[in-house]
Amino acid sequence: MTPHSFIAALILLSGAAAVAPPTLAQEASAAPSLGGPVIPGVCLLSREAVFANAAAGRAATARLQELAAAAQVEIEAERQPLEAELRALEAQPDNAARRQRAEALAGQWQTLQQKAAHASQEIEATRVKAMQRIANEAQPAIAQVYAAKSCGLLLDRNSALGGNFSNDLTVDVVEALDARISAISFERERLPQAAAVQER
Repeated sequence: MTPHSFIAALILLSGAAAVAPPTLAQEASAAPSLGGPVIPGVCLLSREAVFANAAAGRAATARLQELAAAAQVEIEAERQPLEAELRALEAQPDNAARRQRAEALAGQWQTLQQKAAHASQEIEATRVKAMQRIANEAQPAIAQVYAAKSCGLLLDRNSALGGNFSNDLTVDVVEALDARISAISFERERLPQAAAVQER
C-alpha cells in the first residue's frame, strides 16, 4: 500500500466518528412504523445519533478532519520528491550505482509507508479519546433525561425492529448534552513509534 492510500484510509477513518448518520429528523421518518402502545418506563436512545448531532460531536468531527488533512500534507511533502527521484532513476542505465540508489530509495519508501501507517494510528487514537470525552459528558445528560422521562429501562434504539418510538430520548439527550458542552478542542495524539511496527 502506498503512503497516499494509507492517508486516504486515515481520512475515511477520521470521518467515521462523524461521517454522520442521518439527521434526527431523517432517522425518525425512516424508522419502522409498526406502531403499538407506548410501554411505560421503556425508553430508547441512539448513542450514534447523539454523537453525530450534538454540537460537541460535530466539532470533534471537524477537528479530526483538520488533523487528518494536516497528516496527509506531511506525508505528501515527502512522497512527491521521492516519487520524482524514483521516476528519474528509472530512466538511467542499469549499473551498480543505479541499483544501489534504487535500494536506498526503496528503504526510504518503506520508511514513509511506516510513517503514514503511524499517522493513521495517531488519528485513530485521537478519535477514540475525543469520543470518550464526549461519552463522559453525555452520561450525565442521559441520566438527566432518563429520570425526567420516568424511564425504568433504556434500550438501544438501533436494536429495535419496530414499534412505538414515542419514548425515544435521543433528541432530548442531544439538547441536554449541548447545554453541558458545545465545543471540544484537542490536538493529535502522539504514539511511540514502536506502536506502528507492532500493528503491522
